[in-house]
Amino acid sequence: MIEPGIPPSRLPRRRGIPLRALVPNAVTVLALCFGLTGVRFAIGGEWEKAVGAILMAGVLDGIDGRIARLLKGASRFGAELDSLADVTAFGVAPALVLYLWSLQHLPGNMGWVIALSHAIACALRLARFNAQIDAAEGPHKKMGFLTGVPAPMAAALTLSPMFVQFWLAPAFMDDLAVRATLVAVTTLLVAFTMVSSLPSYSWGAIRLRPAWRFPALAGVGLFAGALFTNPWATLAVVTALYAGGLPFAVRSYRRRVTRDGGGAARTGAIGSGDGTQPPV
Repeated sequence: MIEPGIPPSRLPRRRGIPLRALVPNAVTVLALCFGLTGVRFAIGGEWEKAVGAILMAGVLDGIDGRIARLLKGASRFGAELDSLADVTAFGVAPALVLYLWSLQHLPGNMGWVIALSHAIACALRLARFNAQIDAAEGPHKKMGFLTGVPAPMAAALTLSPMFVQFWLAPAFMDDLAVRATLVAVTTLLVAFTMVSSLPSYSWGAIRLRPAWRFPALAGVGLFAGALFTNPWATLAVVTALYAGGLPFAVRSYRRRVTRDGGGAARTGAIGSGDGTQPPV
């Protein structure tokens, strides 16, 4: 109700939400939808579509934070929404897909417990990040490293046995007990790396020498060609290289700590690397 004597032009205006703030959040919601759609495909036995949907969620998760920074639409709401979407798309969805594909063939309820371990580890990782989101940058992040394996990459590592199956269809994977055992070991190892304090490489911190610019661009083109020509082989090789690079990340971090005086090793670290939108 307008008070008498006050012209409408002088009344305070309600501030609306700018459209640029909704765009990155919409991308995050799309990532969430793709992750859950992967579960739907898995229920129907469409395994390649199930994995593809989760991978598409990873692509969207990788760009939502960058879109937020580009449009200056980052917010605390966006950061919280991103974390919830990550838990669903990269924690719950891969766990359910792997359970339906192989883990259900383990004796008793062991397969379900192992599937839960992945989802729980993903939730704990993102909860740790959210609890420290307002803290100063941790030493891992300052030195260009992340703490543990980020959730999207952890999902890819956990799904790597499916990449190999789609690519090579090895005979030993036809044995459901062997397949379930391989997936169980992979899932437990990846769950540990998610919640651990092991340093891992951060893509955003990679710096190339000027002489490497054109070879790097050529490499990106070759990677894109390989991904579209033979996606499962390319993804299997990429995940294997990433897993093999984790010990080198630990060694590189220790060398940096030694060179910088070791002060970083005595405090906590927080880098998430999960595409989380930073708060304003």
